[in-house]
Amino acid sequence: MLIIHALLHVNPAREEEFLATAKPLIAATHEEEGNLSYELYKHAADGSLYIMVETWRDQAAVAAHNTSPHFTGFAAKAGEFLTAPLDVKVYSAEELSK
Repeated sequence: MLIIHALLHVNPAREEEFLATAKPLIAATHEEEGNLSYELYKHAADGSLYIMVETWRDQAAVAAHNTSPHFTGFAAKAGEFLTAPLDVKVYSAEELSK
């Protein structure tokens, strides 16, 4: 299992537009084979900082997501909303118990 944290520094003047663009990305990603979770959270203290927390079955699922029309469309527009480059961290994980 892979866990991805993507930090997004959003221009406050473009926040509504950012969220409107992110909403269909999130909905479509939830339907992808191999996606276990894909959620966007706003930082409590820094209102312009968001984090996308993603959980994937494997690298093949991430690769398919990264080439999907909903992701590539969002990525093409992301620069319009962000004030800093994405900060993406990928972690390998295993579930310890249920």
